[in-house]
Amino acid sequence: MSFFSRPSSSAVKIVAPSASHSEPSSPKAPRKDSTQRQCRNILIYGSCKFQDKGCIYYHPPRDSSSPVPPDSPTPSAALPAQAVNAPVFVPKNPASPVPAPAVASTSHVPTFTPSAASPEYHYDETDTYDPQGPMSDANVDQEALDNLAEHFQALDPSVNMNPYDQMGDMDYDAAMDPFYQSQSAFTRQPLNYHLYTHPRPEALQQRYFISDNVREELQRRSEALYASPAPGLNLPEETQGYHSLMPLESTAGERRKFGNWYSAVYKAVNSQDGVAYALRRIENYRLNSQAAFSSIESWARIKHPSLISVKEAFTTRAFNDNSLVVVYDYHPNAETMFEAHIKAKAPQFQNGRLQAQSNRIPERTLWSYIIQIASAIKTVHDAGLAVRVVDPTKVLVTGKNRVRISSCGIVDVLMYEARQDIAMLQQEDLVMFGRLILSLCCSNLGAVNNPQKSLENVGRNYPQEIRNIIVYLMQKPNPLKTIRQVCDMTKSQMLQELDESLNAADRLEGELMSELENGRLVRLLCKFGFIDERPEFARDPRWSETGDRYIVKLFRDYVFHQVDQNGQPVVNLSHVLTCLNKLDAGVDERIMLVSRDEQSCLVVSYREIKSCMESAFSELSGR
Repeated sequence: MSFFSRPSSSAVKIVAPSASHSEPSSPKAPRKDSTQRQCRNILIYGSCKFQDKGCIYYHPPRDSSSPVPPDSPTPSAALPAQAVNAPVFVPKNPASPVPAPAVASTSHVPTFTPSAASPEYHYDETDTYDPQGPMSDANVDQEALDNLAEHFQALDPSVNMNPYDQMGDMDYDAAMDPFYQSQSAFTRQPLNYHLYTHPRPEALQQRYFISDNVREELQRRSEALYASPAPGLNLPEETQGYHSLMPLESTAGERRKFGNWYSAVYKAVNSQDGVAYALRRIENYRLNSQAAFSSIESWARIKHPSLISVKEAFTTRAFNDNSLVVVYDYHPNAETMFEAHIKAKAPQFQNGRLQAQSNRIPERTLWSYIIQIASAIKTVHDAGLAVRVVDPTKVLVTGKNRVRISSCGIVDVLMYEARQDIAMLQQEDLVMFGRLILSLCCSNLGAVNNPQKSLENVGRNYPQEIRNIIVYLMQKPNPLKTIRQVCDMTKSQMLQELDESLNAADRLEGELMSELENGRLVRLLCKFGFIDERPEFARDPRWSETGDRYIVKLFRDYVFHQVDQNGQPVVNLSHVLTCLNKLDAGVDERIMLVSRDEQSCLVVSYREIKSCMESAFSELSGR
């Protein structure tokens, strides 16, 4: 075959019969359709539904074993016998309406003006596509459509409602062929499924793309990670190898304090590894002893999922003063517990009324916070250190039900000369932990000022176990009171928290697997882009119009360049993903590829198309 460079290809070429094979005729006489030419519906479908309804071509007798008349031309290549007797393809949703062809443009288009004698019709131009809606084939008011057609014919008989309909008033049964369903009056196109704006089919959401919530959250984090600082902040361009400083806290209004010192948090990028970090700066602090940084070295060795890791600490005069800077891992879009659960939120309209939003934490979320913070405190205490910052403004919410303790190690540097007993500091951690839980339960920092009334409120909204934990943590320091006792009091909830953590890990792994599928499809699309219609080979007729490249080109048109009966592009994401997955797997399913001039067809399998693509790509990469 001239279309293939490899003679071993099993593709079937279907071409129109040449005039040289027909009966000899006068060269001056115009070529006309002969009644002895075999109907193509017999070759393709095995029967012609219009055989007794005016079809002018030859139809062999039903009991005849030879479907081709003696004097009819023989096609150069025919479909296999099993393809002729193949069952009729039935779409999964046969009730979906088929868009009607558009009205052909003419020199005179009449204007339809409803009169008293004619019915009045209203059109909803903003109506969306609904296969089961009132304009589906099963619900169309045929009498109204006939009246509308008669009205247009009365205005201008030359205007045909469907110029492509050559059947006239012929009785047509749509059930005979599911490819030719009864056409509705108005063209309706399905929605274009876009990856980021429109909702996607439910079946595709779980197979090929991460969920919209996860994608949106990751994009927000990426945007925050690469955000650039606003001009006019008068920040240093670089300090101790960190550049692109940007404040993470509001610089307007009252300045925030860390103990007795003013403090600020910045995001900065390390010049060595290019990673963004969070810098906690303590203003106007003078370091008296270099040994104060020994605690930072101990904190840097502690790794826990509920602790924000400490990287290093240094002093600098880049801010025009003596500043202490401690470097931590940066978690984009993190917010403090005070901002997430305690700070009053703006009221919203609900049911037509402006109502305040409730800050009450769900019980399951509160248990998750208690277990995570208790686990972090236990790790710190086992290392011989004290947290000293268990406070709603220092515990960050970095994700859904994920909390981390920040600003660890700073108090050890600031209070290095105080030399307090570590056991007493650990007892203070437990008291601060109890106050934190009480503030979260009451959504108020002032709840610790009246603990008796606050505990009564906790007992009304939460189980007795949480109240017992608060009472145990807030009682007077006792050498027997340890964080291990708190962990024992929460062991009934630890198994459920473990189950939730495993389920969350499974969900995230499933989201990652969906993106893994995207990687395979992107590789296929890259090969398409490398092979099809390269400009440097535009004058080489052998590149894209013969051999393996031609099959790849036709398959590209089959996947991406399909049009409907109105000539409008068909944007069907399900069709694209299905074809690309079958191509990647190399299945034996056969499809028909039609050339752009519609003069030839190729029946090939996905396995053969995959082989052609690999061959063409290997030839291209080996040039």
